[in-house]
Amino acid sequence: MAHQPFSGSIPDDRLYCPAHDMWVQDLGGGEALVGATGFGIFLAGEIIAFTSKPNGAQIEIGRGMGTVECRKTVLAVHAPVSFVLLEGNEAAEERPRRINDDPYGAGWMARVRPTRWADEKAALVDAAAYRAHIMKIEPEARFD
Repeated sequence: MAHQPFSGSIPDDRLYCPAHDMWVQDLGGGEALVGATGFGIFLAGEIIAFTSKPNGAQIEIGRGMGTVECRKTVLAVHAPVSFVLLEGNEAAEERPRRINDDPYGAGWMARVRPTRWADEKAALVDAAAYRAHIMKIEPEARFD
């Protein structure tokens, strides 16, 4: 089977964690949404199950904030920043296809209150830098 290069979007309205292929969208008021990037999903394969840590959990940057099951494996979802989990996306847990189909919309994984946003935000990159990161890994990638 021939390799199909990544094709998808990398929205400009959020920051990205290249190490774990996650995104963070600052909602203001001390809250943010967190999710997996389309490229991360492309690398992992189709997500067939998602489980979030419980609401109220305190998660440190780089630690597991939940798991995803793909066709061949179960993977930890690594937090791109430290936070208190306000709400896991129950709709995505019930219908993980949302994560595959709309990773930047209905497929978000967690609504959070970042605990070290001022310090950790600097380690995230903007959409242009994340696209450049993808191109190093997947030179034939195409962006919407």
